[in-house]
Amino acid sequence: MLLITRKSGESVRIPESALVAGKVVPAAPARRRGPAASFEELAHVASRAWRPVESERLGEWELRAAGGFTRRANSVLALGDPGMPLDEALDVVRRWYGARGLPAYVQAATGAEGTQELLCAELERRGWVREVTAEVWVGALAPVADRAEGAGVVLSRAADEAWLARYQRKGVSEVALKVLGGGPSVWFATVPGAEAPAAIGRCVVDGRWASFAAVEVDPEMRRRGLATTVMAALARRALDEGASAAWLQVETDNAAARALYAGLGFAAHHAYHHYREPESSGGGR
Repeated sequence: MLLITRKSGESVRIPESALVAGKVVPAAPARRRGPAASFEELAHVASRAWRPVESERLGEWELRAAGGFTRRANSVLALGDPGMPLDEALDVVRRWYGARGLPAYVQAATGAEGTQELLCAELERRGWVREVTAEVWVGALAPVADRAEGAGVVLSRAADEAWLARYQRKGVSEVALKVLGGGPSVWFATVPGAEAPAAIGRCVVDGRWASFAAVEVDPEMRRRGLATTVMAALARRALDEGASAAWLQVETDNAAARALYAGLGFAAHHAYHHYREPESSGGGR
């Protein structure tokens, strides 16, 4: 007699003579389950996916600059201990950005474990102004790849002129191109259009994680599934490189994007904020 375990977990016995063919069925792949992630892991992965052109350590903090291209690349990643009292650390931060003609920003999170909530409170108590809030959402990668065929999507390693023609930030500088092209394994997706691409997207593969960003669609071609098609094509490439989980960032007031990502199985993990130095601190451009 043979002992067979069904998918339901039930075990049954059958005569060996009744077996025609068979194989061992492995457990369902982990890549189809939603990812478990700590705030620290996601914060470091997110930082590697959007690298500045210049950075410096201040204890466990990272000071980042990229000529003013996006707050993410021009703010302090304030994780851990700066190695000195907070007021002294903030003075160093203001001088460092002031020397580069940039306002000082500190990135901190809420809804995360550790001391981030306390840091937000201390910054606000000192008059630092919260300018932008966004959320980090996470989800399993394989279901995104399964959502559409991804037909007609062109993948490349660099942001070419066609891709940049659809990108929302016009007049992209050489510094911006370095930020866009930085990361462990960067892919750009383009759906060709008549003049500019119908849709674009960017993905960075970093170990088990794939990040999605710059998913943009021609306003005249929205609600046709192009954003999903772009993400599906990028997700398949990320799966091929061994990733199993996905994350992305979305601003709290972007209702359309939030609905799209929720439909793809993403859910909010934590929120992050960019705090700008007080006007009276003497910093600025």
